[in-house]
Amino acid sequence: MSLQVELEHYRNVLIVRLRGELDHHTADVVRFKMEEAILRGNSDHVILSLKELQFMDSSGLGVILGRYKQLKARGGKMVVCDVNTGVYRLFELSGLFKILPIHDNERLALSSLEVVS
Repeated sequence: MSLQVELEHYRNVLIVRLRGELDHHTADVVRFKMEEAILRGNSDHVILSLKELQFMDSSGLGVILGRYKQLKARGGKMVVCDVNTGVYRLFELSGLFKILPIHDNERLALSSLEVVS
């Protein structure tokens, strides 16, 4: 299975929706698309919506951690939402939830960033 990356700008937030598998085959594509969108779109914050992400490995964790550091250096935040059980377990084992807040859905994630419609 491949990976689809959907990017949406909402005010100063980049919403990244991942669908499929984020692994060593697709990590570079996600890294490039997110970096470009963050820089080009004047995005201060990122919401990672993982509702349709079926699989992720350590390469995916590396991409997420790298973008987190990029945003933090610019004074921004990253939050995660709609995480399925398998991906949740990987986040938990890696300790990423200690630095990345998790929310049930995109609306709550936006609210947490104080960017309410």
